[in-house]
Amino acid sequence: MLPKPKVDMPQKRNLEDLWWSAFPVGTGWENTDMIKEFNWNFENLEKTLEEGGELYGKTVYLFGSTEPQQLDVNGELKIVVVPVVLAVDCPFPPSDKIAINFVRMGKEEIVPMEEMKMSWVPYVPLQDRFGRIESLKTKIFTLCCTQRRSARKRMKTESANKFYYTPYIPLNPPEDDGTVVHVIYPLEPPIVCDFDLEWDDYKVLAHKLVKDEGLPEDEREKIEKFLKEKVKQGKIELEQAEEARKKAIEDMDPKQREAFENMEVYKFYPVKTPDTPNVDNVKSRYINRYYGLARYLM
Repeated sequence: MLPKPKVDMPQKRNLEDLWWSAFPVGTGWENTDMIKEFNWNFENLEKTLEEGGELYGKTVYLFGSTEPQQLDVNGELKIVVVPVVLAVDCPFPPSDKIAINFVRMGKEEIVPMEEMKMSWVPYVPLQDRFGRIESLKTKIFTLCCTQRRSARKRMKTESANKFYYTPYIPLNPPEDDGTVVHVIYPLEPPIVCDFDLEWDDYKVLAHKLVKDEGLPEDEREKIEKFLKEKVKQGKIELEQAEEARKKAIEDMDPKQREAFENMEVYKFYPVKTPDTPNVDNVKSRYINRYYGLARYLM
């Protein structure tokens, strides 16, 4: 019997799974598997962290996210869940809290990462995984979530809604500067809207909602009353959140605060390959309402 011909398997890159190790924050659990639809490539991220790269030798914290985009896939327009990776150049972990958005309640809560079973963990490059991990000195950390899938599937709807969240950093005020109250009017389906404390008027917004949603005119007065109650409550919550943010800054270690003020954030999109859609035309520097814009877009 002739020996089977030797097949050379493609050698894995040292940081090939780094992007996948960075937990996709804010991605609904139902969309997580959709990331695997394509064999995404983040060699741009890898090269930045390897010798000669801009972030080589620096302490870097990585977390992921996703952006649903309409892209050309084999000649057809299709909604694709595009993974992105945020690399934070900072000597301290950039976030130790998570901002949880309760979608149906129209409110936000800031909680420690541990409550959501999330933490920053050292990343081990492929070539170092057969050695003594305890002696490894790495400066690359990724956001990890240890919440088990089986447990997530058993979660009640209210609890599951907690998983629409963003990393929180107190140094930066939210992009709306605390002037927008999110309101959900209880109909089926519910009406979701934002009330800007500086620009919106109760009567005008109520009239617009009735018109846009095709509601009966007698609903307008109910909506106006509901808006006033929710906005009054929302203003109190916004003031409390801003006070908590300022206190967190006052209590922050001076060195940590200086590091946060000078940290730089890189945003990476997957590079184009023959078997992945081109994302060049949908790239954005925007990260989230607390991190704002990335300094560098890769």
